[in-house]
Amino acid sequence: MGQCWTKLCRSETDNKEQSSTTEPASGNVHHITTIQSWEEKLSEASRNGKIIVANFSASWCSPCKAIAPAYCELADKHSSILFLTVDVDELPEFSTSWDIKATPTFFLVKDGRQIDKLVGANKQELQKKITAIVDSLIKTK
Repeated sequence: MGQCWTKLCRSETDNKEQSSTTEPASGNVHHITTIQSWEEKLSEASRNGKIIVANFSASWCSPCKAIAPAYCELADKHSSILFLTVDVDELPEFSTSWDIKATPTFFLVKDGRQIDKLVGANKQELQKKITAIVDSLIKTK
């Protein structure tokens, strides 16, 4: 989500804004700025058996800004999942390849394949989808 991440995600320990403009306060949310960084995170997740939650958003998008703190909270709560953000304006061709029609759009990805999708800033629905994925991972172990 570009610049709005540093304004909306705060560290729980000191409640201060993070100084970096590309990484949110949550250590488990990674801002994707290149196709190469996307591919690296995809490989990392596959190698480690992790699910990815990819948030396609825009820095000017009010719903994206509104859900950013909840996204950070979910990332902090679910360390077994890799949370990514892609600013659709920074990577327009890549975003188009994912058929992004509205922001925010969340994809849940396993082994490089989409397993679920949520369009819109619905915190409860996003939490429900993530909880279902976590529960399914626990059952398969």
